[in-house]
Formats: sequence, structure tokens, C-alpha cells
Amino acid sequence: MERRRLCKLLGIEHPIIQNGMPWVANAELAAAVSSAGALGFISPNAGMAPDGDLVENLREQIKKIKLLTHKVFGMNLSLDMPHIDELINVVMEEGVPIVTMGQGNLALYTGALKDAGITVIHAVSSARHAKAAEAYGADAVIVQGYEVGGSIGSEELPTVVLVPQVAGAVDIPVLAAGGIADARGYVAALALGAEGVQIGTRFMVTHECIAHSKVKEAIIDSVDNGTVVVGRRFPHTRLLKNQLAEKLLDMEASGASEEKLRAYLEGGKAREALLEGKVGQGEIYCGAEVGLINEILSAAEVVESLVEGASAIIAKLK
Repeated sequence: MERRRLCKLLGIEHPIIQNGMPWVANAELAAAVSSAGALGFISPNAGMAPDGDLVENLREQIKKIKLLTHKVFGMNLSLDMPHIDELINVVMEEGVPIVTMGQGNLALYTGALKDAGITVIHAVSSARHAKAAEAYGADAVIVQGYEVGGSIGSEELPTVVLVPQVAGAVDIPVLAAGGIADARGYVAALALGAEGVQIGTRFMVTHECIAHSKVKEAIIDSVDNGTVVVGRRFPHTRLLKNQLAEKLLDMEASGASEEKLRAYLEGGKAREALLEGKVGQGEIYCGAEVGLINEILSAAEVVESLVEGASAIIAKLK
């Protein structure tokens, strides 16, 4: 099957990768996912204190995961993060095998990372961006549909529409992201032309994830319309519905400027929510699939449920 090409490229058993979610995707979670045969990713700011050193935090996370697993792992880099040049250098110095990148000019760093022997995957939200990623030398692309949590493309194209268009536009492997939390979504992504999937929110609600227990409870308690998109005057973001999200929507509706909206979000509100449990007043990045998540599992159980569930679904379809 085509997805074997992706597994060979990444050195994994199952074509499932865990999103390197800001603040919560640490070495322990990534190691658990990778040890289960999928591919775990770390975020540079995972578990970092409010006054922490981002570059040193990244280095510590890399060193830790090397002690936790012998399996391959990856690093998620958002190019709008501070000290991005230093972060890139650490990734190369520490021999991180795989990097996903988004939120910036991806052409700037792709060549240097590949010259260092690193597999590079670009996150894209349109077929045009996917073609550009392929031209820059990306080894694969993650197609982020409108359903993804956190930053999303301004094109607002849903996964079911976007994935087949990208799959038909490029020759490199395509991973689908957005709205996928179980085996049904996994199989659907493969049917649309993806060779694998990236999953975030489902892995946030696992025992290994350091997201605060109140955050996990809030996701489990959510229903089908439990997320909203804010920031249509600046980078679109999908958040769990809470007081902060509702306030942002009210501000946007009343014509608040981009400056006022950004000012309201200052002060580490995402970290306070995700790590400290301030679920009402903080940003909780979640995908639209929150209504499909109803229990806390281990990372290995999530991978197992995806793989075994997909096999059963595919067998029924034959």
C-alpha cells in the first residue's frame, strides 16, 4: 500500500504522527507515541516555565527523549517562534532526525536542514502551498484542513476537500490533519489520498500528556460544536469554547483592532490554560474532533485503536 512509502521515509511502523502541540508535546509523550510504532513529536516550549529559556528547554527535551526511547522522533518548529535561528541550530547539533515546519517562509531553512541529513515535512493549507513545499525540497507535507486545532489556514478549506486536491498536485507523501481522532477518520484520510495522518487533540487526552487534568476533562466534556475559530483579522486559530474564546468573538464582532485582540492575548494565556489548568481564561488549542474524545487513554492505546480499528473497517469495506 502507498502508506508504506511514508513509513519507510520516516522509519516507523504505522503512518501516524503525533502533532508537536505547543506547551504539552514533551519528550515523555513523544517517546510513548514512538515506542508504540507511530511517530512522536516534541514542541520546543513543552513544559517550559514562564521565564524559561526556550533554546535550552529544546535541548533538554531532545536529550531526555534519547534516554526514553531508541525509536525515531521529530521536532515541530513554528517559524514565528522567537530565537528560531538558534532553535534550528540546536536541532541540527543534536541530530534530530525529522522536523515539521509551519507558520513562515519554509524555504529559508529547508535546504540547511536537509543538508544536515534531516527529513523535512512542511505543514500546508492549500494545494499551492504544497506544490511550493515540494519545489523547496520538502520530503512530505502535512495537509492541515480547517478542522485542525491552533493555527489554521486562512483559506478555510476542510480536510475532506483539501487532501485529495493536494494528493493530486504533488508526488511527495501527503499526511492529513484536521478532525481526525479515531479509526474512522484515519481510514477516511487514506481514502482521500493521504498516506498517513497527523493527530493532535486525541494525543493531548492521554495519560502521558502533561496537559492539565482540567484541560483533559474539558475536552472530554465537549460536544460536536465544542470549538470555535477566532482571529479572522490575524492568524486564524481554533480554540476550545470557553470564556476567553467567547470574549475574543465578541471583540471581533464589535470591530476591535488587531492590536487590541493581540493585546488581550498577551501574558502567556495559552500556557496558563494548558499547563496550569486555567481553562476558562486561557487559550486551549483543540481540533474540531473534540466531540469524538470521551476518555483518557495511554498513547499506545490510541495508536492501537487507530491501527486495529482501521484494519477492521477496511475489511468490512472489501
